[in-house]
Amino acid sequence: MRRPVSAFLIVSAVLAAGVAGVVVGRSNRPLPSWLSGMLPLAARSSPVHMEATGPIIYYRDPDGLPDYSPVPKKTSSGKDYSPVRSSEEVSFEEKAPEETTAKGGEPGRIRFYRNPMGLPDTSPIPKKDSMGMDYLPVYEGEQDDDSSVKVSAGKLQKAGVQTEVAERRTLNTMVRAPGTVEEDERRKSVVSLRFEGFIDTVENVTTGTHVHKGQPLMRIYGPNLSSAAAEYLSALDGRATGALPIQALKGARRRLENLGAPETFIADIERTREVPVYVSWPAPQDGEIVERTAVNGMRAAPGEVLFRIADHNVVWVMADVAERDLALIKVGQKVIVRPRAYPDRPFIGKVTVIYPRLKAETRTARIRIELLNPDEVLRPDMYADVEIATGSETPVVTVSSSAVIDSGERQLVLLDKGDGRFEPRTVKLGRRGDGRVEIKEGLAENDKVVVSANFLIDAESNLKAALKGLDAGEKPQ
Repeated sequence: MRRPVSAFLIVSAVLAAGVAGVVVGRSNRPLPSWLSGMLPLAARSSPVHMEATGPIIYYRDPDGLPDYSPVPKKTSSGKDYSPVRSSEEVSFEEKAPEETTAKGGEPGRIRFYRNPMGLPDTSPIPKKDSMGMDYLPVYEGEQDDDSSVKVSAGKLQKAGVQTEVAERRTLNTMVRAPGTVEEDERRKSVVSLRFEGFIDTVENVTTGTHVHKGQPLMRIYGPNLSSAAAEYLSALDGRATGALPIQALKGARRRLENLGAPETFIADIERTREVPVYVSWPAPQDGEIVERTAVNGMRAAPGEVLFRIADHNVVWVMADVAERDLALIKVGQKVIVRPRAYPDRPFIGKVTVIYPRLKAETRTARIRIELLNPDEVLRPDMYADVEIATGSETPVVTVSSSAVIDSGERQLVLLDKGDGRFEPRTVKLGRRGDGRVEIKEGLAENDKVVVSANFLIDAESNLKAALKGLDAGEKPQ
């Protein structure tokens, strides 16, 4: 009977010693009396225990609840909160965070705890927010670099952060605007008389008929024109006999010219030596008849418009450009015009005039584009879409438009400095186009910038600046 009992006692002692070793090795608390009684005398007389050192930094709940206090406190049951000194390791994570190192390789200590959601809220002691999330520790040395923020590799991967290098490119900005086809004002003319006349007959020309310069439009009789023609004929005969000086002949011809007599009419008088009763009135230019008021037998007063003719071989496109794009437009720039009636047939023209006034209602500026229209498919009042390629052929430093964080008051990019460090860099922007933006100041070629999820890093940077301000405010003045 005594051997089993001895064996039982030996096994119990070994187990108790093992448990005690585990407990003593992992805790600073004294052993319970029941466990202490089971240990050998040597184990009880020399327990492994490391006393906490340093000042008391806060007090924690004695029952292990997540409740802390910067000053001494009692629980509802009257128990005193346990003091926690600076040498004791405290963590709410399953695995204690590894101690970071400050600049120079010296171990860093926890300075304070910051809100896990990025709010400007700090705590000198471990704490949980309203959703039960642990406040994050901030170690010495983590905020020594005022110009950059460090983000862990895990966060970068989860956020999908992507970077690219700034590179030199030829940046062309395409300005688009609606336009309307109009007639060239320089290629329009009217047919009217400088004397009172009567239209005998109108030729077979109507509105829309294409006519050529010199083609007969109507036959006219004018008393004043016939009188001037007779005077000119007399001057011709007198000059032939030598009875009239050359000046008299020139004066008679000038009177016919002042009445607008066609050259063919004057040539007929000189050739036939007769005064025609009617004069055949020719078209003054090539083009289409856009208006006809002349009819057979009508009386035509001086200056009355009988025909309007417009040449459509060259037309204008009047485009309304937004005020913000006006600085990009220059006279002589190449323009692509796509008529909405022929969207697959672009016409190439150039900017000839930028009008000096804006439309107050639409805040647009009108520009004139000149186009060749050899087959006359472009008709007045047609709608068209105008594309103006602006920019220069000189390459400039550019980044993707997504790399720029624009707050309205400032524009910045996040410069990737390597090893998870990012520096907010204020930049001065230039032209935009093709999904990229010109960087005039702040970046150099081949600088690496963040183009995706950069707002998350910017939030970290803003939080760092806010925390630094709060930390500086806690220092004595």
